[in-house]
Amino acid sequence: MSMLQEFKAFAIKGNVVDMAVGIVIGAAFGKIVSSVVEDVIMPPIGILIGGVNFSDLAFTLQAATTSTAAVAIKYGKFLQTIIDFTIIAFAIFMVINAINSLKKKEQAAPSAPPIPPPPSAEERLLTDIRDLLKSRR
Repeated sequence: MSMLQEFKAFAIKGNVVDMAVGIVIGAAFGKIVSSVVEDVIMPPIGILIGGVNFSDLAFTLQAATTSTAAVAIKYGKFLQTIIDFTIIAFAIFMVINAINSLKKKEQAAPSAPPIPPPPSAEERLLTDIRDLLKSRR
């Protein structure tokens, strides 16, 4: 099998496609959560702690000059990223928790008893022989 055929077989597998879809949806979900944190959650928190804008929080190590930009440690953006991560992790936890509870309910639900397979030709022949012997008695 050539490398191209092997790659095609690998890429078409359901798991790879599912993973790709999950990555794309996860990236979009991350953007949504980041927007919720930056635009909805952080402004009220900033007001509650005295009108602070978290994205502006920084330690300036070197002030800007006409030829160089300022050097700063932007810990406000870092705090915002930590909050983003926490919210995303909690949302994913809730989704996985819901999926696991559905799986548990599905496993706990009683299923119909399995249908026995039809008797084989040998079993039918033996049954016929048995019935003939009984009828002769």
